[in-house]
Amino acid sequence: MAAGAGPWQSIEVEQALHSGLVMLREFAPALYIADGPTVSFYGFPYPTRMAVAKLSDGSAWLWSPVALTEALAAAVAAIGPPRHIVAPNKLHHLFLGAWAARWPEALFYAAPGLARKRPDLRFETELGDTPDPAWAADIDQVVFRGSFALEEVAFFHRASRTALICDLVQRHPEAEMTGWRGLLMRLDGLIGEKGSTPREWRLSFLRRGPARAARDRVLGWQAERLLIAHGDCADSGATAILADALRWI
Repeated sequence: MAAGAGPWQSIEVEQALHSGLVMLREFAPALYIADGPTVSFYGFPYPTRMAVAKLSDGSAWLWSPVALTEALAAAVAAIGPPRHIVAPNKLHHLFLGAWAARWPEALFYAAPGLARKRPDLRFETELGDTPDPAWAADIDQVVFRGSFALEEVAFFHRASRTALICDLVQRHPEAEMTGWRGLLMRLDGLIGEKGSTPREWRLSFLRRGPARAARDRVLGWQAERLLIAHGDCADSGATAILADALRWI
């Protein structure tokens, strides 16, 4: 991952990133990540990760927010006022309420199916294959459709040539996957550099045509970096990694 402050960062951002209290760190120019707590998903430990992009208008675009802390809130605000907060699939919603309470003026965007799952939250719209005009110049997107269980929105940060993938590609560190749970994760193909999509989720794609179209569009981005929610990200070779991980489609 990139290290150090780029010339595009303000002094406030640099101070926030080096405060020693903040989880937010630079991943690429105008793109940051923060690791949150590990959560349980059907008994399996899942680390959480969010991304923050600084848009051309100076505002902050948030992807899959993690648990909110005062230090994280301050670091995000130093990047820019949070105006757009996206949930890339209907599983990544646990911490949205806290962010909505902290920034009631921010607009929230739901992945397919999430608005029905969380009627207590106010969403601006459901995410589709066309990016919102507010971030279209900075970020592209496409929906992986065809699954009866879960549809996910993939994003592409243009300036840093980074693909943002939530649960569709998982690359959990091998050293952390121990015991019978680790064995099942290995059998599911979710460990290390060759990590891919959970087997049960693959089987839920009864219509592969829409998913193939989404995969082709993602590969067409020619991403250099890969930012994922669960596991090891990549600073280079993202397109080849994605082509291999999504070959099953």
